[in-house]
Amino acid sequence: MEQTKYLVVGSSHAALEAVTAIRMHDATGSLTLLTRDPHLPYSPTVLPYVVSGRSAPDGIFLRDEKFFADQGVQLKRGTALKALHTERNAAELADGSEIAYEKILLATGASPAIPPIPGIDTVSYHVLRTLDDATRLNAAIKQSKQAVVLGAGLVGMHAAENLVKVGAGVTVVEMAKQLTDGYFDAIAAGLIEKAFTDNGARILTGSRVVKLAPSAASFGTPATPATPGVTLTLESGATLEADLLLVATGVKPNMDYLVGSPVEHDRGILVSDTMQSSVANVWSAGDCAQAKGFFTDDKVMNAILPDAAEQGRIAGMAMAGDSGLKKYPGGVPLNTYHFFGRHAISVGSSKVPEGAEVLTRFDEVSGRYLKAIFKNGCLLGIYGVNEFFDGGVMCQLILRRIDLSPVKERFLAEPMTVGREIMSKTWR
Repeated sequence: MEQTKYLVVGSSHAALEAVTAIRMHDATGSLTLLTRDPHLPYSPTVLPYVVSGRSAPDGIFLRDEKFFADQGVQLKRGTALKALHTERNAAELADGSEIAYEKILLATGASPAIPPIPGIDTVSYHVLRTLDDATRLNAAIKQSKQAVVLGAGLVGMHAAENLVKVGAGVTVVEMAKQLTDGYFDAIAAGLIEKAFTDNGARILTGSRVVKLAPSAASFGTPATPATPGVTLTLESGATLEADLLLVATGVKPNMDYLVGSPVEHDRGILVSDTMQSSVANVWSAGDCAQAKGFFTDDKVMNAILPDAAEQGRIAGMAMAGDSGLKKYPGGVPLNTYHFFGRHAISVGSSKVPEGAEVLTRFDEVSGRYLKAIFKNGCLLGIYGVNEFFDGGVMCQLILRRIDLSPVKERFLAEPMTVGREIMSKTWR
């Protein structure tokens, strides 16, 4: 059986940060990185740009083969983790082989959550989570005449914009009362929706698809072969016809390999403030890890790139026994979104607790909107559309619980400038 001191499962930001952290403290310990993806590491955040054609598939990789060779890392691509045998410290792979480890990091990410809509197994549809998904969707978008996107989160809205730009008729169907629910409030969502409807998209919020079926409609042209269609039936009884269906209704952590394992998990793999699981030599980080939230004592899922990188770094330091390790402070949501030449950003909690203060400014003509939530002078959350501020700085203002009372009004007027001024004085 193959043996390694450190086994890192996954190949995106959490895994790569862990590898770097391990090598900073342990330059020679055997290290294996295992990924089910056949490609070199890449960021899921770049996939919308592959779909749009702005980024070439072969130009998005975060690391090359030389990096792994120089770091003394054995890279195993295209091989999934099938089962974890913690009683004998062995990882069983999909090909039947096993790797024995001393310490393991589970950074296996997440996969699209497919809703149990009757008939979904009878139609063709796209998802967007991997590079192969992105290249297939890029090709399909170029041929689409009438598309439906299920889900109005950021993944779905990115794809909807790309479809609009190639001239397809686009309908977005979302169960929630507003699009981008969970990222932005109703005013911000209204501004985003207007940008889409102004560009010809149709947005159906508060709508549910109750049935899917192959369609007899033909969407072909004299220059292209006919594309199999899909008929969608809504809860209202209305129907939609599409030649392209994208399912973007969220993700679920990849944890199938934990069946029969003592590693505790809930919505994700439950971890401590050093990303350690319930099993002493097993850590987890990134989109499959459920760690404490900054605003709550409960453990939460916070599937964003900065958090994945931070969790991976902490896990790697813990695995290598780095004395400089600092505990995870808790997850703070941070999301940025660019659409039709505009941008939106949200940082922190969207909830307004008792005793909190909410300050807003909104210029309907320019479409500029800013909302900030404070409690006891400290920033809890900040949201903007067509407003410029540094998300990383805002996150640090929240994490450090800096009292903004003396500059609150000026901060609302100039969040970028004031935020950077404060952090330049306090960043250590």
